Amino acid sequence: MSQQTLIFCYGTLKRGFANHTLIQDLISHNDAVFIGSYVTDLHLPLVQGPYGVPFLLNLPGSSRHRVQGELYSVSISGLQRLDELEGITLGHYERLPITLRSEDSGLIEAEAYYAHRSFAEEMWRGRV
Repeated sequence: MSQQTLIFCYGTLKRGFANHTLIQDLISHNDAVFIGSYVTDLHLPLVQGPYGVPFLLNLPGSSRHRVQGELYSVSISGLQRLDELEGITLGHYERLPITLRSEDSGLIEAEAYYAHRSFAEEMWRGRV
């Protein structure tokens, strides 16, 4: 892989969930590599949206929980496919920086797909 982006997966892209087949396809084409299991450094809300879809909300301190997930190193072409799945251009999610921690390696900077800011607060209040 050439240029890579670290992507934190916390929902349907994780192993055992519906959209992990995309990650598997990226791995099989050398567009992604599993790095390990991580947890968010900050307490962030993770809510269930329409159709049971999980949304990470960029509202630090609004939750008492850290979010567990998987970290992948993803190529530019792999990132484009993930952005398409997550509806970046449609305003469903936005990819933003996130600080993660693991038992082994301390803190690491990556990116994650958060609920788009246009509806995140309303979602936290239970209006969406």
